[in-house]
Amino acid sequence: MRKLAALLLALLLLSGLSGCAVRQEAEEKPALVVGFSQLGAESSWRIANTASVEAAARDFGYGLMMENANQKQEKQIDAIRSFIAYRVDVIVFSPIVETGWENVLTEARQAGIPVILVDRMIDAAQDDLYTAYVGADFYAEGRRAGEYLIRKADAEGLAHLRIAEICGTPDSTPMRDRQRGFADALAGDPRFEIIESVNGDFLRSKGEECMASLLDKYGPDGIDVVYSHNDSMTLGVLDVLEREGIAPARDILLITVDGEKEAVNALKAGRINCVVQCTPDLGGDVMRLVQALKNGQEVPRVTHPKESAFSDLDDLTDPSVEGF
Repeated sequence: MRKLAALLLALLLLSGLSGCAVRQEAEEKPALVVGFSQLGAESSWRIANTASVEAAARDFGYGLMMENANQKQEKQIDAIRSFIAYRVDVIVFSPIVETGWENVLTEARQAGIPVILVDRMIDAAQDDLYTAYVGADFYAEGRRAGEYLIRKADAEGLAHLRIAEICGTPDSTPMRDRQRGFADALAGDPRFEIIESVNGDFLRSKGEECMASLLDKYGPDGIDVVYSHNDSMTLGVLDVLEREGIAPARDILLITVDGEKEAVNALKAGRINCVVQCTPDLGGDVMRLVQALKNGQEVPRVTHPKESAFSDLDDLTDPSVEGF
């Protein structure tokens, strides 16, 4: 009898432990799963943006399926289809370009999965292919770049400035809007002439190639300003100018967008004239929208973070002047 009682007690203990394991597994299962397609890792900005989304998902206790598209739209489309097949609760992605998303996002809509765009927009005939957008006002960023140049010309009495523009990935939202905002800010002012806009694809290596080509074409005396759509390309520009013995921020004015630490440090060192902020820290806003959708709440169609600009016309000792 004692042996039988001991055996029954052991079975009861095992059953209890098994039940605890099941309960623990259930408790550890995430409240929901987010599918996140990042477009690449082409810059410090993009890497910081990915880290922000990952950290916010952890903070909210959400599962995250992350796929890096490595700058290929077809890989993003494949990732979104895999999220749909997995039946994630929300799809989040940063579109490489604005067009070509109708089919896959229609599939997401038909599956009842809401889509949040991060950092970049899409251009589609149907207005209901995504639920919300979280990211910068790129047009306002372009305008800030132009407004700085107007202030600089006013402060130093500059009469004619020839501007070379190094653009980001063709047909992407930041490329289109930063170009348009900059041009609109300068429109009608005869002091400013955009002599050429070239594609740097948001890459440091391409920024270097573009600057070398522009110098070959116009010479160091034929360019007064370089307006670059992101810091990575601007840092490539710096490499070329300093290699050629051209003083950046003095011989050629440099305006950049993003706010990476290396670019802000270059601004403080007098090697860049203006840094327009574009924060990568969007993860918290994204996950707050995910939480609201989970709770059945209405969410804003557009969420813009607060951003500004730093320049050589400002107090660069201010603690707020810092990079990411």
